[in-house]
Amino acid sequence: MRRLVVLRHAKSAWPEGVPDYRRPLNDRGRRDAPAVGRWLADHVDAIDLALVSPATRTRQTWELASAQLADVPPTTFDEQLYGEGADSILAVLRAVPDTAKTVLLIGHNPDLEDVVETLTGTRPEFKTSALAVLTWPGKRLTTLPRSCSLTQTQTIRA
Repeated sequence: MRRLVVLRHAKSAWPEGVPDYRRPLNDRGRRDAPAVGRWLADHVDAIDLALVSPATRTRQTWELASAQLADVPPTTFDEQLYGEGADSILAVLRAVPDTAKTVLLIGHNPDLEDVVETLTGTRPEFKTSALAVLTWPGKRLTTLPRSCSLTQTQTIRA
């Protein structure tokens, strides 16, 4: 069984004059992101690959969350995960190597809700620091509608 953990970044600030791509985490986000990492450490055996949007708030979320993990997996920051739409994210997921049994994806809404809905037929609400765990049989993730099972959703707060 393969697993995809889909995580929306922690709460961000809206500083005046700062472009969306560069928005940092706010105080709550800086508290919640380590709590996400603790949740991952307690509930996900091992993450083989982290796919992260290169936006500031997703990078900061991953930096704070991954500090809570015993083993930090290889991490790829991919521009296709920032505002390019669900099809772009699905293309990135299709290219994940067969050796990655558990993948963490950190990105943005509404794209994450669209991806989960495409893969499971269910559209959970992704507030900041929310995650969904999807599973599927086989080596490769297909992007066929409803090819995955949604096994858990959770919003993490410190």
